Amino acid sequence: MPHHRPNPGDLPVTRRELLCRSGMGFGAMALGGLMSDSGALARPARADDAVRSSLAPKSPPMAPRAKRVIHLFMNGGPSQVDTFDPKPMLARYAGKELPTENLRTERRTGAALNSPFKFKKYGESGIEVSELFSNVAECIDDICVIRSMQADVPNHEPSLMLMNCGDARLPRPSVGSWVLYGLGTENQNLPGFVVLCPGGYPIAESSNWKSAFLPGIYQGTHIDSNHTSLDKLIEYIKNDRLATPEQRAQLDLLSELNQQHLERRRRDAELESRIQSFELAFRMQSEAADAFDVSREPEHVRQRYGEGVHGRQLLIARRLLERGVRYLQVYHGNGQPWDNHDDIEDGHRRLAGQCDRPIAALLRDLKERGMLDETLVIWGGEFGRTPTVELPTPGANAGKMNGRDHNHYGFTMWMAGGGVKGGHVHGATDEFGFKAVENPVHIHDLHATMLHLLGFDHEQFTYRYAGRDFRLTDVHGRVVHDLIA
Repeated sequence: MPHHRPNPGDLPVTRRELLCRSGMGFGAMALGGLMSDSGALARPARADDAVRSSLAPKSPPMAPRAKRVIHLFMNGGPSQVDTFDPKPMLARYAGKELPTENLRTERRTGAALNSPFKFKKYGESGIEVSELFSNVAECIDDICVIRSMQADVPNHEPSLMLMNCGDARLPRPSVGSWVLYGLGTENQNLPGFVVLCPGGYPIAESSNWKSAFLPGIYQGTHIDSNHTSLDKLIEYIKNDRLATPEQRAQLDLLSELNQQHLERRRRDAELESRIQSFELAFRMQSEAADAFDVSREPEHVRQRYGEGVHGRQLLIARRLLERGVRYLQVYHGNGQPWDNHDDIEDGHRRLAGQCDRPIAALLRDLKERGMLDETLVIWGGEFGRTPTVELPTPGANAGKMNGRDHNHYGFTMWMAGGGVKGGHVHGATDEFGFKAVENPVHIHDLHATMLHLLGFDHEQFTYRYAGRDFRLTDVHGRVVHDLIA
């Protein structure tokens, strides 16, 4: 008959505790030796330090030009030669083989495919833009167009990972997680890193915004912006059973129990991140309703952004930015909507028609509010498209020959605000728009430049994990100073 009842909380043990208690601790000693040799013992201290700093605002080591980022992701890969990189030579060679050999892409391509869209010059800078983005073109003097972007492979998943995490194959922290880790957030009542994607998830789903080996508090918060009611945008945002004081008392008790649980597990960083998420969820009840309610905007502002999901989600994005959210990623839609292997004229016209006006409204709105100078706006996909027609492939393009394949050799992205050089074109592709031939900018270079604008040296901005100092750009990347004003 025991003298007292056992405490159920003391019964489970972790694997590490089992090694310490069994065999007089020799298992733990052996493990410690192996971890010491590999340098892995350095991880817990660094991870714990990062969690303790939480999401409090931090000052970067260098003077920043930008304080926040919004990435407008045209997932699927928009065609550069139909949007921001005009190529008159395509009209001359339309229906004919290029005088140079077609580069190898994911699928076979044939003759040159002329753009069905007209280009014209806009603004004082006289930059040529397609009719597809005539509203964005009105803001071209605030935009830096990069026509010489390059990725590694012509496949969606690895290219999305490269663009969002700096590595095409291995799990790595997303760009937003790095930014949140380095800068914290200016609003403790909202997530510092928010992902808006109407209709569900892009290809590779949550891998695009995970924190990987960074503490979990730096992971992005996904919201399906297709919904209009707050209850569906953010599940369980309201507690219909308990008033705020009762919720606070309940959460305080839960926090005390969780802290005891945490101490017995050597202050595990992932566990502490989850505990902090409870606090953030409670605080969000007071501010999320306001931030996501676009009906509180004046009528003329709502009219500027236009009707539909893209106008609404970009208006929400602006409201989140002005409330201190540090990093916002806005996808065009679930899956890969810009992946027009066929019917590119109909597909691109429809897609651009959905987002051209809202993007222009966002740029003007930020500028009028004095926010554009400190907000880095980025537009683009994971790669571009071929200037040649994609040949019929079973299961890909329904036997049609009016679309373009993926192209990672040369494509276009643009940046605005946040210290970039407005009304400027950087780099160039060849005369057909297939490959970057002048001042190429790799994705690693884009990341290095982004971090520089935020006040970080990409070579020094690291996190120690498994005995190695990791960084967003790995062992690559250079700051492209020609993009900076």
